[in-house]
Amino acid sequence: MEIQGTRAVVVGGASGMGRASAELLAARGAKVVIVDRTASEGNKVAADLGGSFFEADVTDHAGVETVLADAVAELGGLDIAVNTAGGGIAKRTLTKTGPHDLESFTQIINLNLIATFNLNRLQAWHMSQGEPNADGERGVIVNTASIAAFEGQIGQVAYTAAKAGIAGMALTMARDLGSVGVRVLAIAPSLFDTGILAGVPEEMVTPLVAGNAFPKRMGRPEEYAKLAAAIVENGMLNGQCLRLDAGMRFAPK
Repeated sequence: MEIQGTRAVVVGGASGMGRASAELLAARGAKVVIVDRTASEGNKVAADLGGSFFEADVTDHAGVETVLADAVAELGGLDIAVNTAGGGIAKRTLTKTGPHDLESFTQIINLNLIATFNLNRLQAWHMSQGEPNADGERGVIVNTASIAAFEGQIGQVAYTAAKAGIAGMALTMARDLGSVGVRVLAIAPSLFDTGILAGVPEEMVTPLVAGNAFPKRMGRPEEYAKLAAAIVENGMLNGQCLRLDAGMRFAPK
């Protein structure tokens, strides 16, 4: 799918990897809508891109459905969806004080996995209503997993479960949506210079990335964006989770 002239929604597009993706898609000629939290810089980012901003909490599943419908109506259709919203906690399955509480585990599954599936089912529906291109393609969905999906560290059990679910959905969902010409992939980043890791002093970063094959640094948001754009443009990419990790493999802790 050529990015020029497409219509894109970036969920979590006000910062980090989502923002970089929105900026790159816009630079390549896409019409972009950013969906993010009320307290984000979504209005400013969207204005800089010549796009629009819609406020939403991805855990408000009914609210997201309405927001997404409004966003697609403004765009006049949907061709590209990039979903980067999410987060984690640090809790072990069992500690000296007792077992992992179910409430926080459920919250992380909801924030990452259920919210992503809710977005995907709605995004796929909107894409399916559009006209296919010459290859019969109607849309591309890019989700965000993590290398924790494959080698989660101690204390990441909830986050690992959620991100493994996102990675695992890619092939099944791609098969589900193949008949309507919608591709589905996930990107699994390692440590990136975003969120709580943004601006961490170099002396703290060095041991964190010591296990990288190369380069021995954190990833940059624009590197995620470049992969998302490559996914959009390469029609043979489908149904898989792509690691973006400099050869890193998480140690137990």
